[in-house]
Amino acid sequence: MTNVETVIDVKGLTKSFGDKIVVDDFDLKVPKGSVYGFLGPNGSGKTTTIRMVCGLLTPNAGSGTCLGWDVIEQSEKIKTQVGYMTQKFSLWEDLTIRENLEFVARMYEVENRKNRVDEALEELGLSARSHQLAGTLSGGWKQRLALAACMIHDPELLLLDEPTAGVDPKARREFWDTIHELADRGVTILVSTHYMDEAVQCDYIAYIAYGKKLIDAPSGELVDRVGLYTWRVEGTGLSKLTKELEGAEGVEHVARFGTALHISGIDEGALKTAVSRYFDLPNLNWTARKPGLEEVFIHLMTGTEDNFQ
Repeated sequence: MTNVETVIDVKGLTKSFGDKIVVDDFDLKVPKGSVYGFLGPNGSGKTTTIRMVCGLLTPNAGSGTCLGWDVIEQSEKIKTQVGYMTQKFSLWEDLTIRENLEFVARMYEVENRKNRVDEALEELGLSARSHQLAGTLSGGWKQRLALAACMIHDPELLLLDEPTAGVDPKARREFWDTIHELADRGVTILVSTHYMDEAVQCDYIAYIAYGKKLIDAPSGELVDRVGLYTWRVEGTGLSKLTKELEGAEGVEHVARFGTALHISGIDEGALKTAVSRYFDLPNLNWTARKPGLEEVFIHLMTGTEDNFQ
């Protein structure tokens, strides 16, 4: 991140609820204008981490800055420059789209409020529906309204908590196009997700499991840093093949991907030895392939311990 402005720089963030450590010794640096993805299973601490990083939740330990302010001592200042989009639609369903945006704008004491609301409606394609009650909107339109509301005060930092849950593929694609437009304008975006196909939309990815960060890296470098190898096999008899390969020397995990199996391991030679025994079977077609984020995620999750068990 040399010569790039760092918007978030935190170290050792830890959060407990009762006797359970939900986030454990978390470090993070985020450059300005980047889209930073947090991947992990449900309950892994993604939301808690994001809230601590941005001053919305006080950590039990750790320190750092966000937008140039101390995350503990100056959290109120950070909040004024943060837009937070929750997973569950949290605006007022008995108000119209315009009324919702006007209300949020008043809360943030936005100047030239009417003009700013008009701009937000236009930017998110909501103008034609501005008098429609929020409660009658589909998931995709509610998503647009929620994004418009959390951007109404022109924040420098945007937090998105599972933003596309329950949204159709077309609306998800349009949403991500908007997110990249905001990043191009200099807005820094933190997004939590468990959709692997969405993770590739991020500039950086951090894997979190049960309160611990397993790895973080630029999305284009993450697979190479892990050092995982994968073979793909298509054909018949895959269920039987799965049972035979699971636990074989050199095979770390076997995962079904539609009509194919992906067999992965960290020892390239041992993995090839394990699968090559099946190369001559006429009903199977084998290809070596670069592992994807899902294989990496399965690899990183192997051996991690659920902190709530």
